[in-house]
Amino acid sequence: MKNKLLLTILCAGGAMTAMALDADIVATQAYRWHGDTITQGQYKAYAPTATSLLSTYSAKPGYYMPIEKEWHLKNDISAYPALETPNVLHTAIYNMGLDEMVNAVEPDTTLRTGKEWAGVWTRDVSYSILLSMSYLQTEASKISLMKKVTPTGRIIQDTGSGGAWPVSSDRLIWSVAAYEIYKVTGEQAWLDYIYPIIRNSVEDDLLITHETASGLVKGETSFIDWREQSHPRWMQTADIYQTETLSTSIVHYETLTILAKLAAAKGDKKAAERYSALAQRISDAINTTLWMADKGYYAMYTYGRQYQVLNPRAETLGESLAILYGIADADRARLITESHPTTPFGVAIFYPQISDMPPYHNNALWPWVGAYWALANAHVGNEAGLLEAIGAIYRPAALFCTNKENFVIENGDIATELNSSNMLWCLAGNLALTHRILFGITFEDNALSLHPVVPKALAAERTLRNFNYRGASLDITVKGYGNVIKSCTINGREQAPTLPGNLKKGKYTIVITLADNEMTTNKVNRVANAKAPLTPITWTEGNTLHWNPIEYIGHYKVLRNGKAVATTRCTTYDISTPGVYQVVGVSTDGIESFASQPFSTNVIASYELPGEGTTLASPEVSYMPKEALVGYHGAGFVEVDHHSAPITVSVNAPAAGRYALTLTYANGNGPVNTENKCCVRTISVNGNRAGIVVMPHRGVANWNDWGASSTLIVDLAAGANTVTIDYRPENENMNLHTNHAIIDRLNLELLAD
Repeated sequence: MKNKLLLTILCAGGAMTAMALDADIVATQAYRWHGDTITQGQYKAYAPTATSLLSTYSAKPGYYMPIEKEWHLKNDISAYPALETPNVLHTAIYNMGLDEMVNAVEPDTTLRTGKEWAGVWTRDVSYSILLSMSYLQTEASKISLMKKVTPTGRIIQDTGSGGAWPVSSDRLIWSVAAYEIYKVTGEQAWLDYIYPIIRNSVEDDLLITHETASGLVKGETSFIDWREQSHPRWMQTADIYQTETLSTSIVHYETLTILAKLAAAKGDKKAAERYSALAQRISDAINTTLWMADKGYYAMYTYGRQYQVLNPRAETLGESLAILYGIADADRARLITESHPTTPFGVAIFYPQISDMPPYHNNALWPWVGAYWALANAHVGNEAGLLEAIGAIYRPAALFCTNKENFVIENGDIATELNSSNMLWCLAGNLALTHRILFGITFEDNALSLHPVVPKALAAERTLRNFNYRGASLDITVKGYGNVIKSCTINGREQAPTLPGNLKKGKYTIVITLADNEMTTNKVNRVANAKAPLTPITWTEGNTLHWNPIEYIGHYKVLRNGKAVATTRCTTYDISTPGVYQVVGVSTDGIESFASQPFSTNVIASYELPGEGTTLASPEVSYMPKEALVGYHGAGFVEVDHHSAPITVSVNAPAAGRYALTLTYANGNGPVNTENKCCVRTISVNGNRAGIVVMPHRGVANWNDWGASSTLIVDLAAGANTVTIDYRPENENMNLHTNHAIIDRLNLELLAD
C-alpha cells in the first residue's frame, strides 16, 4: 500500500521534496534529470529514500522481458564505501549498484556476469574489474581472473565469432585488469603469478595477431562479438580475423606497456625495451592509420581481404580507451570528446548504425561503455560531455530500477535482441562514476591519488565514508566544483592529494576543496541517431561491374585495391584494369555504407593438396554429417589436426610478386557465433615462415560448407615455389584438444598494384 501511494503521488507529479523542483542537472531532447527525479516524456523515476527507487516506465508492448518498477535495498552493504550527498537520486542509484554487486558474487566467490548470464567471462569481468570491482571485490576479482587461465598458462578467450581466439583477440584485457588489482593491493605474489601468464599470451599473439603491415592488431572489435551486428553481411568469420580494430589494438598496446614495466621490474631490460617498442608501434599505427582529421576521432576498424579499407564509424569504447591510455595526445583527446556523435540518449556503441540490423551492439547504448566515455570526458575536462555521459547512465538505472545490459539508442528502451538485469559491468560502471570521477580516486603503482572532477551542475559537498585502501579506512569529502584542487587536507594537515602505498593502517579524513573553475571545454557534438546506407551488392557482366541502386543515395565511390578511383551516380563501372573492386554508397549527408564484397579480376590459380581423400578419420572429433560429403574438387580433401604431418604444395608463380594466399576449407566443429575450435595453421614459403591462416567454424557438423580461410599476403619468386602448411605450438586455440579442419584447395591470387 505504501509503494502504491508513492507511485500515485509520483504519477500526479506532486513535489516529493524541494530537490524534485530544483533546476535541471542534465536535460536533452529525450529526458531530464532534475533534482531527485528523472523525467522522460510521460514517464518518471524518483528516489523517495537513499535505499529505494520507483518508476512509472512501461516497455514496448509484447516485449519478452518484464520491467522492474521498484528497487529496494535487499543486501547488507555496510561493509562498502557509503555515499553522503544531498541528491537522493544519486545516492539511491549508487546504493543500487552496491546492492546488485552483492547479488553478483557467486557462492564460489566469482563474479557473475549478469542475472541472465551465469559464469565468468574474460572480457566482461576484466572491464568490470577495471571500472570498480578491483577495489570493491578484490578477492572475487582475483578468483574470477584465475578461472580464465588455460592449463598451459595462457589467458582464455572464451567467446567470439567462429571459435573465439584468434578471430576475437581482446583476451589481453585480462592483463590490464590483473595489473589494476596489483595497484590496489600492492601484493608482490599476485604480480609474480600474473607475469608469466601475460608474457606467454603476448608471445603467442605476437605471432598470430600482430603480423600486419599497418602495425595494428588483428581480431574482432573488443566485446562486439556478434558478427552481423557490426560488419557487412558478406564478411565471414575468417574476414573478421583480418580486421584491424581500434579498441582491440589499444588493449594490446596497454598490455605491452604493462608487460614492459613488469619485465623491467624483473631486471630483464632487453625484454622491457622490446615490449615498449612493440607498444609504441601500435600507438603509432593507430594515430597514422585510424585517425580521421576531418571527423575529429578515430575510425572503428579496417577490413577487407586482399586490401584493407577504413570503416569510418566512431566507436565509443575505442575512442575512450585512446584518451585514457594516452594514445591520443591532449589536443586529439579534447577534439574526440567534442566531435564524437552524441544522441539525446547518449553515445551509441558505434555511430552511425547499420540499417538492416536490430538493436544489440548495433543501434544501442551500453552503460558500462558509457562509463568509459564519462571517464574520458572527465580526463579531458569536458564538462558538458561528462554531464551528459553521467545522465545517460543514471536515466536508465532510475527508470528501469536495475543496472540493465543495454538500451535502444533511438528511444532508450530495453527492447534489444538480448538483455539482462543486474549486469556486472554496468553496475561496475555506475559505481565508477562516483568513485573515479566525482571523488577522483586513482590507483597508481604504489600510491592512491585523488583528482576529483565535478561539473558545476553537480556542485555540492559530498562524502565517501569507509573507503578501504591497503588496510586503511578513508573518509573523503569533496566540496565545490571544477577539476582544479584549491586545497587538500589529510587528518587536518594541508598536503598533496596522494596517499603512499605503504601508509599505516587506521582512519584518514581527507577534505578536498575544488577551485570552482571553468573546465577545459564545454562542447558536445549533439546529433540525431543516424543509419548508414545499405551495403551495395555487386555482380559482373563482362568487364563491367554492376551494383543495385540504393534509395536516397547521394553518390557511389568505386574502390580499386582499397583506394577510391571514381565517384559516380551510375550503378556500373568498367573494370578492365586488373585489380580488386568494391563499391561504397554515400548518402546525401555524407554517411558511408560498408564497402561491397571484394571482387577480383586478378589471375587466380588453385592447387590440389597431396594425399587427398574423402574419409573423415581424425581422433580429435566425433563426426555427425547429415549427408555424404560433397562440394570438394578433385580427389577429395586433406584432414588436419594436432597430429598431422606438414602439407607441402608445389606451386608455379607466373611472375615474381605479391600474392594473396587462401585455403578452401570446411570446419564443422562448432557454430559460427561461438565456441572455441578455430583451426589455426602456419604457412611457410620456400622454407621461410610467411604467417598464419585461420579456418573458423562454419556450423556444427556442417562439413559440406566450404569457404575461404583468412587471406595471407606472401611474396613468391617467378616459377617453382614450395608452400608448407603445418601446425606449430603457437597455433594452439582455446579448446586445446580440437584444432582441426579439412582443406580442399590452396589458392593464389597475383595482386595487381
